[in-house]
Amino acid sequence: MGHGLSMFERYLSGFVMLCIVLGIGLGRAVPEIADILDQMSMYEVSIPIAIALFFMMYPIMVKIDFSEVAKASRSTKPVAMTLFINWAIKPFTMFLFAHLFLGILFRQYLGGTETVRSGDEVELWRSYIAGAILLGVAPCTAMVLVWSFLAKGNDGLTLVMVAINSLTMLVLYGVLGGFLLGVNAMPIPWETMLFSVAIYVALPLAAGYWSRKEIIRRRGRKWFDERFIHHLTPMSMIALLGTLVLLFSLKGEVIVENPLVIVFIAIPLAVQTLFIFTIGYFLMARYLRLSYADAAPAAMIGASNHFEVAIATATLLFGLSSGAALATVVGVLIEVPLMLLLVAVCLRTRHLFEYADGQAGARHRRWRKRT
Repeated sequence: MGHGLSMFERYLSGFVMLCIVLGIGLGRAVPEIADILDQMSMYEVSIPIAIALFFMMYPIMVKIDFSEVAKASRSTKPVAMTLFINWAIKPFTMFLFAHLFLGILFRQYLGGTETVRSGDEVELWRSYIAGAILLGVAPCTAMVLVWSFLAKGNDGLTLVMVAINSLTMLVLYGVLGGFLLGVNAMPIPWETMLFSVAIYVALPLAAGYWSRKEIIRRRGRKWFDERFIHHLTPMSMIALLGTLVLLFSLKGEVIVENPLVIVFIAIPLAVQTLFIFTIGYFLMARYLRLSYADAAPAAMIGASNHFEVAIATATLLFGLSSGAALATVVGVLIEVPLMLLLVAVCLRTRHLFEYADGQAGARHRRWRKRT
């Protein structure tokens, strides 16, 4: 698997801003686009969106080498730490921060209601909180591989944690997401939510596992890593950006009328990211005496979000034009700059983990000589 940021990943925030502009323009040029998408649906699932979201997820899943999962037993502490943060802390702190900012502090600025896919009418602030919840229960399983590489983390362990988080999402994403949405008084179509997990996690996971195995068997690992993945990687970002254009074509009017909505939504998401990273990196990793190479990726998995799954689920549950879907898009907008900031923080503070073991200390001294 190639390392480093691709053009799409490096300039993702800029591309998202461009999608906002293009989406708003498309919505004004073709105001009937919502009706067109509704007509191309099956079981309340937009076929064009479902196809785009599958191709958003598949390139991520096909990169995972699940044979590495067996090696997790050699590094139980960082794996246990990231699982605890992702499923026992992060979903609930995201709900608390989202409710504090969007449901209390900014509530007077987020007035109005909307009709979600189920036909229920809900307050917009509740819908924004729902989007934040879906981000909070979706730990990053894709770009964290890039963040770990840039932070000089343990690539093998990162892959193990990515695989385990992908499998754990199959069980806990729908359960925790549904529970917190219920606390937020949002309508919960359980069948749709479980269906979304199956379509946007299980299906691309199975397709990725099978195709990876077959391609490597037929063409070899070198061709898979250097040719197939190289050409496949941009597909995920292109599918994501195409979905965002459609999303903003339906929600652009809200942004034009009240652009501060984006800022209001971004604040709790940013606070949550920094809070979770601080708990994982500066507190738990040091308490567990992890090496720097293990601490950095373990903390960043919790801090970042699997925004592809969150966008897909929000779209399927509440509709492409819902406030929940808009909130998940704001997660994309702030993800890259925030995570690059945290990579820089890791690199500047790696000496804090020099105590972990002699090998970690020796690696750190060699890094300092080179850098």
